[in-house]
Amino acid sequence: MNDIQEQKLQLVQCIRMLEQSGIVDYNGHASIRLPRDQILINIGNRMRSTLTVDDLCIIDFDGELIEGDGKPPLEFHLHAGVYKSRTDIGAAIHCHPKWSTILSTAGQEYLPVYAQGSLVYPLPVLDSPDSINNVKMAKALTNTLGDRPAALMKAHGAVTIGKTIIDAFVLMNYLEDNAERQYMASQIGTPYSFTDTELRLCREKLWTTSLFQRTWDHFSAKMAES
Repeated sequence: MNDIQEQKLQLVQCIRMLEQSGIVDYNGHASIRLPRDQILINIGNRMRSTLTVDDLCIIDFDGELIEGDGKPPLEFHLHAGVYKSRTDIGAAIHCHPKWSTILSTAGQEYLPVYAQGSLVYPLPVLDSPDSINNVKMAKALTNTLGDRPAALMKAHGAVTIGKTIIDAFVLMNYLEDNAERQYMASQIGTPYSFTDTELRLCREKLWTTSLFQRTWDHFSAKMAES
């Protein structure tokens, strides 16, 4: 199996696992950067719950189809914008997770209330619910992201990025889990927010390739059982 085949299988698995967890709905999308300014991404109108490698396409940064039998999501500009502005990034995910979107809709700051969730804190927020379906909005998003690994879009959704699709996948799960815990804690009291020292220790201990792989393997095993 060559590299591109492995990347296709990994991207399909990522989207299927996010859909199974309720993080990706009928509109989410994920991508992997390929050489020569190309992007591997899921076809926009294909079902995420039954996705296969045949439901992927390869495009350039302008959205022109290079390989595949369907069009990319309208928000391919999000992925192209990230890859243009962040040469260190190899994968991106955008979806509409319930709990983190509730926070941005209510104008509530994302707080680090859970160790793994601290890895994306501070979490910037794009001050617009508009779709990232043009170069202008993609630029607004990348400006919001800066050098961070994740961002929220107000009353819209979330984006996570990483060197690999595993990184982006794991961070999306951590982000959404933290948002749910924050919301639930706020219903019975004031959520505890980690101190600067606690945040530093979390990053030192939890941002490791082995722990990210273990998180991926956890969701992979759950999908295999279903």
